[in-house]
Amino acid sequence: MDIFEFAMTKEKQAEQNYRHLAEKADQAGLKNILTMLADEETRHYRTVERMRSETPGDVGETSILANAKEIFEKMKASAERFDFHVSEAELYRKARDIEEQSKKFYLEKADEVEDPAQKKIFKKLAEEEDRHVVLMEALTNFVSRPQTYLEDAEFYHFDDYVDGNF
Repeated sequence: MDIFEFAMTKEKQAEQNYRHLAEKADQAGLKNILTMLADEETRHYRTVERMRSETPGDVGETSILANAKEIFEKMKASAERFDFHVSEAELYRKARDIEEQSKKFYLEKADEVEDPAQKKIFKKLAEEEDRHVVLMEALTNFVSRPQTYLEDAEFYHFDDYVDGNF
């Protein structure tokens, strides 16, 4: 299996995982964030697919953290009480770990390839996966302690990633 096929497989699995988590989510905001993550993984799949056919495109900029921040802010403004199961937090931790592995994979591949365009795209994919790590960590913290998380507004650290200051 070549690196592109392997990367495409990882992206497809990540997409399916997020769609599965979205189906299980009871809260509309979480369902929305998980669906956005699934859509991002689909976009990554297509990017790697283009690289494989030697017509690399740009990964493009993502607004997932800004969108997630907005969703958290709306959830904070609502009067809704949240109650999650510990198993849900564990699922998000596993997803975060998978994103961390993907980030490392793309950084390794960026070091291995000679083509500057491919190197740039692999590094960009690693940055995207890092944003997903941050978001999954936030989701894990949120489902572990929803009211405190929204009250503390910890999701404001997304601004560093949104503004490219990481």
